[in-house]
Order: sequence, then structure tokens, then C-alpha cells
Amino acid sequence: MEGKVIGPGPYRATKLWNETIKLFREDMPLRRHWAHFRCYDCSFTGSEAVDYLHDLLRHNYNFGPEVTRYQTLQLLRKFLKAHVIEDIKGRHGTEDFEDNSHLYRFPTLSPFKSFPTRSLPKDSSDLPRLIRWDDYEELPQQENIAPMKSAVMTSDLWNKRHSVAIGDVHECKLIRRKEITSKQVDHIWKSMTVAHLQRVLGLKTLDGVLNPLHVNGRHIVHNVFNVNKTGIVVLENKAEDMPYWVVSAMKCLANWPNGNETKQPVYPGFERDVLRTVADYFQRLKEPLLTFRLYEVFVNILSLLQDKEVATEALQVSSLLLPPPNRRRLQLLLRLMARVCQNPNLPPLNDTIATRTLMVQTFSQCVLGSADDMDLDELLATKLVTFMMEHHNIIFQVPTKLRCQVDEHLSHLKRAQIKYAGTDTDFTASPAFYKQISRVESEEQKVIGTQTPLQQLLEGLIADKELPAKDKRKRLKQFQKLYPDVYHNRFPTEESKAAVIPEKTPRLKPHLMFFSLKKPFQPFQRSWSFRA
Repeated sequence: MEGKVIGPGPYRATKLWNETIKLFREDMPLRRHWAHFRCYDCSFTGSEAVDYLHDLLRHNYNFGPEVTRYQTLQLLRKFLKAHVIEDIKGRHGTEDFEDNSHLYRFPTLSPFKSFPTRSLPKDSSDLPRLIRWDDYEELPQQENIAPMKSAVMTSDLWNKRHSVAIGDVHECKLIRRKEITSKQVDHIWKSMTVAHLQRVLGLKTLDGVLNPLHVNGRHIVHNVFNVNKTGIVVLENKAEDMPYWVVSAMKCLANWPNGNETKQPVYPGFERDVLRTVADYFQRLKEPLLTFRLYEVFVNILSLLQDKEVATEALQVSSLLLPPPNRRRLQLLLRLMARVCQNPNLPPLNDTIATRTLMVQTFSQCVLGSADDMDLDELLATKLVTFMMEHHNIIFQVPTKLRCQVDEHLSHLKRAQIKYAGTDTDFTASPAFYKQISRVESEEQKVIGTQTPLQQLLEGLIADKELPAKDKRKRLKQFQKLYPDVYHNRFPTEESKAAVIPEKTPRLKPHLMFFSLKKPFQPFQRSWSFRA
């Protein structure tokens, strides 16, 4: 029977627990059984319950075909302890469920698990506020140095911001962000990563799923940048890494039969002992690799597994929240599991269970688990770990979209800008982000990107026919003073300037006007020349 998939939301694990119980209670066949010369109606045997629930879980999307009969038996034992079922004499909790002909029944009391008390909705103040252009400092102006020009923008906006060049505004100040500290960078990564996670999970709020106070921005930055050429996290403190003997055992198993670096004698069953050594290390960890605090986050991803791309992106973002030692262990473990399953030269590691099923069963609880033993952690872990093992090569890549957003935001904050009195310089309402570029590209943009609007402004000033010639020359002179390079590129010679800029008409002094009406006077036959 296909169980309906519960949409993502807070406390999803509890919802799945109640949903599974509901499906089991509604459809489990009940009939009359005889035991010890007595008749019991509406009952079922332990074996009948295991058969039915195992089939139900295997065909339910939330769990899938990887569920084993043993896992089903373990779940029924949890049901008995939680009084979801009881034996025919009404006993529960202390008894152990058996896969045999022992009789059980459903109690009359509600078996559903109550939801944890929810905290009051909190606003975005839990997240670190993103640094904005409002947070700036004024820089002292140096004499005879033109103010730094802002990056490329639309012509209208540029003309408004740089109206001083055509004589409208006279006062300006150079502003920029205060130097961004590493702690602020961590906060920016934290805020934007949590916001990205909420979007990819399709949630209106992370209340009940993730407490932002439990997210460490420094861990995110470390997971993004401190990696080797294969993408594996590199730890600064080697004491936090796995012991050498564990790493050696994992390499031996992953590269079988060529991974025995210690040159230990290989005997029949040697590979099984190596697997047991690795499993023993991971099963002794204090908490699962995905941590108890992130349990609800990864359980929510289970509902996204139908869409591979969305689920992969959700796992990419979520795994950035892990402490670096956990992320490193998880990367190496999933890679080991995938290689073991794909190695045709590796002998069977179990006489009755396929290698793929064995690997998932052995390590799933080492990866995902809740602090509450009554949850469906074993079954949910099987589903999630199977997907992560199959896509381990991509789920530890940093999402391209997230990285670009953070880089653009940081690049935007580091830019300087001119602020003119009476003009709007607030970029926060409609921020324009810019990507980080190479040094060569940066030098090219200094020439091309920043001067293009200046050239447009100069050409517009030259082509303005409604502007009186006197005012045009005055403003061109101001432009030349502020932007000499752009002006010189447009007018490299006096001839080029004279071709487009109207010459100043000479005015004769009153006492000389009389002579100009008669025969030309020799001193006035020479050509006039005026400074532009």
C-alpha cells in the first residue's frame, strides 16, 4: 500500500511516526485467534504483524524497498514499548515483541505521539543582519585628487549621481564600508546559508526545524574554503581527525585488493575483519555524523528525494552546517561505502545479506539519528543514507548559486562610492551586486567600465543644442578639471576640440569699433585665438 507523502514542515519526524501508526492500525488485518483454549477476537500474531508492516514500509515512499525484515521487527518492538500495540493480556513496555505466533492487539487508548511544545515564532532577528551600504564611513579627501568613481550603472542613474560634472551640484564626499572583519564574513555566510536552506526546503519558517543559534558561521566558511583537491575537508587541528588505524582500514577496504598499506598478512575473512574495525569506530561515536541538532533538517529532505536536483541542493546546503570533523568523516565514509558496493573484486562481506544492503544497515545509524529513541530514525536513516551514498560525489559541492550570492554581496560591500549632497546614494533598496573578477579584468574595467558613462555624459553635453554656448564651455571646463583623462581622450588636439566646441565670439572694445567699420586696420588682420 502506498502511504501518502507528508509535506515538509516542522517536526516532520513526529508526523511520520504518527502517520505510520495510523496506516498500520487502519489496514492491519485482524481476526479471531485461539490460544490456551481461549478465543481472542480482533487480534494478530507477531509474524502476521511483521509480514504486513514490512510490506507496508517497503511500498511506502517515505521508507522504500531498502527496509529489511529485521528493521521492521525493531520498529514493532518500539511500538510495543510505546503502547502502540499490546499483547493479548494487555502487557506492554516490559515485554519484548517476538516474530512468532504470540498474540497482540491494538489498545483502545490513542497511540499517537504528541508534538513537542513549540516555541513562539521569532522574527529574523535570530539571524545575523546582513551588512548594508548604510554602514559606511566618510574618508578624508586629498587635494588635487579626483574622487573615486563608482562602478558601471545605467546612464540615468549615473548622470544623477555625477551631476557635479555639469555644474548642478558642488559638494561630494567619498564613502565606503568599514573594513569587513573575518567574523562579519562568517555572519554573512551564516545568514545567507540559512536563508538559502529555508528556500530550498520550501518552508515559510525554520521554527521547529533549525535553531539559527545552533549554526556556526565559522564552520560554514571552513567547509567552503578549507578543502583539498578532491573536495575533502582539511582540518586545522589534526587531533580532531580520525585515528590513523581507522583511515588505514578504510583505504584497505576501499581499494581492495590493492589497499593493504601495512602489508599485513591476508587470510580468509580478512576483509570482514577490516569492515568490523571500521564499523566499530563509527558506531562508538557520541552522536551521529549529521548531529542531533540537524536531525529535523535532514528528515525534511526526505520529502524532496523524488526531485533529485532539489534534494541534492538541499543536502549541499545542509551539509555545510556540519562541524568540519563531522563533514570530513561523513565524506570519507560515504565514499568508502560507494566504492565497496562497486568493487567486483571484493569477496562477499556477509553470507546472507547483499553487500549494498549490509553497508547501509551497518552505517545508517552512524549517519542519522535522533536523541529520541522512539522515532523512526533507523528507517529514515536507511532511506537518506542510501540516497547520499549514491550521490556522494555531488552532495558535498558548494551550491554555485549560494557562493555567487555571498561573493557578490561581499564585493558590493567593499566598493567605494561618491556621495553628493542632495542626491540619493542608497543602494540598499535596489542593490547592484558585482562578481569578483581577476586582476587583469579589474584593470580593464577601470578603463572601460567606469569611463563609458563619463564618455556618454561628455557626448551628451557636446550634443546639447539647447544649452547656450557660454554655459556649455563652462561646464566642459569643469568636466575637464574633474576627469582630465576622459576629456583628453575625446579631445587629443586643439583641432579636434575646435571641430565640435563652438569658438568664443570676440567682442570689440567700444573705442575700437570705429576702426572696424572702415578700412581694415593692419593690427586686426591677424586671426583671433582664445583659450577654451
